[in-house]
Amino acid sequence: MDGRERDRDGAGRARSARPRDGLGRPLEYGAAGVARQPEGVVRAPGETVAEAQRLLDAGMPFHAHEVFEDAWKSGPPEDAALWRALAQLAVGLTHAARGNAVGGARLLRRGAGALAGRGNAYGIDVAGLVGWAGELAGRVEAGERIGAAAEAPRLSGPV
Repeated sequence: MDGRERDRDGAGRARSARPRDGLGRPLEYGAAGVARQPEGVVRAPGETVAEAQRLLDAGMPFHAHEVFEDAWKSGPPEDAALWRALAQLAVGLTHAARGNAVGGARLLRRGAGALAGRGNAYGIDVAGLVGWAGELAGRVEAGERIGAAAEAPRLSGPV
């Protein structure tokens, strides 16, 4: 440590106050960053999908992952695996867009594997997302640089 006190949130938990960019990377203190997603927001499934899609379309998959994480932690246990897999896809896209090909492809494949064989739920095109993730993982592993907004999946309907 550099002698500085750890950043803490209002409840006293350690939480970095450094601003973040659109891909969730920490910036220097005082830099202009992207507003963080509030934690612990309970949304209806349709609201979760809509908010995550908005963030994905804006090139902010790290923030979309936080929306999915809230859903998996606050929703019914039978839906947790769905939301966790979607969070993994969002984090995979985050890593791929940051240039971390190994981590990005690994998380895209892990999320796709967790979704494979599931039926559609809440209007989410599960089979389309599995196909999108596998195709993107292959391109990332082949060394293709990708942009988060350009590669954002469609959560419902054709991907």
